Amino acid sequence: SIYCKFVFQSFLPNMQVTTNWLQQFTHHTPLIIAGPCSAETEEQVLKIAHELKETKVSIYRAGIWKPRTRPGGFEGVGAIGLKWLNKVQEQTNLLVATEVANATHVKLALEHNIDVLWIGARTAVNPFAVQEIADALAGTDKIVLLKNPVNPDLSLWMGGLERLQNAGIKKLGVIHRGFSTYEKTNYRNHPQWQIPLDFKSKFPNIPVINDPSHITGRRDRIQEVAQQALECQFDGLMIESHCNPNDAWSDAAQQVTPTRLLEIIETLNVTAAYSAIPDFNKQLAFLRTKIDDVDASLIDAIGNRMQIASEIGELKKTQNVSIVQPSRWETILENMIAKGNEKGLSEHFIKNFFEAIHQESIEKQKKS
Repeated sequence: SIYCKFVFQSFLPNMQVTTNWLQQFTHHTPLIIAGPCSAETEEQVLKIAHELKETKVSIYRAGIWKPRTRPGGFEGVGAIGLKWLNKVQEQTNLLVATEVANATHVKLALEHNIDVLWIGARTAVNPFAVQEIADALAGTDKIVLLKNPVNPDLSLWMGGLERLQNAGIKKLGVIHRGFSTYEKTNYRNHPQWQIPLDFKSKFPNIPVINDPSHITGRRDRIQEVAQQALECQFDGLMIESHCNPNDAWSDAAQQVTPTRLLEIIETLNVTAAYSAIPDFNKQLAFLRTKIDDVDASLIDAIGNRMQIASEIGELKKTQNVSIVQPSRWETILENMIAKGNEKGLSEHFIKNFFEAIHQESIEKQKKS
């Protein structure tokens, strides 16, 4: 969370006020989108909606079409669920949202006057699919949200947004739901906070909404990740809520009851982007200067390491020795993980950091 605050503040001077569509929700800050992962029955959809209508939830979400990783699972009730969302609009005055994955979904959602449409992570990875949806939505006044692609590709995420912008869609936002990784972590989808922060710096007028349900995959960690997102100055949260989470037809482990959702919202601390207290700003500036000095030292040290790697590459060439030495690399990594642990650094961070250094060292040796 401290990392998020630091990185975000580094681009604050370039940030502008979020787009007009978000300003209609200023009575509830941050924006809260909540509802079941999937619409299962009309009764379930309406029961949850009525439990949420008196909370700080502004937009009710429910998946009508559910793209699944493997066949055989529940893939949504289909178009009939749109009529259930219409009843939510009529009975609660909440805006309603659902996911669209192709032009047919868009057509049906628009015909049923769905207020908010989002493009899911599996669809966002395919530029052809995003373009099809953008064409179907061209010029719409609906709110359109784009989830990050499943893979950690900032350019692909940006490209999807640009396709929607080029279609003349004005009310745009993105959803950060984390990124898939083959490596096992404590998250269902690793947040990789730097990517949404980089996105936010490049598109300062586009609201960024965090989806802690899909990041964690566990209801007990939703509050923790939601708080991190607010400390990164994200504009809203999308949290899955179900009246009987354990019996949910999809993603049961990551849904919370409306009561628990309210508790989570009430415990969140909405942090400020700036402080008007001079002593705080002075102390922050001093600590940032210290970080800048450490960062400069890190670059010097890494530069020296790469120079040594180049010398090693030249030496290996004289004896026709392979550049990559797996046993040597395993020893280095093992030692660095142990040293990192002594400093309170996670194994995940150390592995990522030294794998990047190792790859750069290999490239230097190849060029020697």
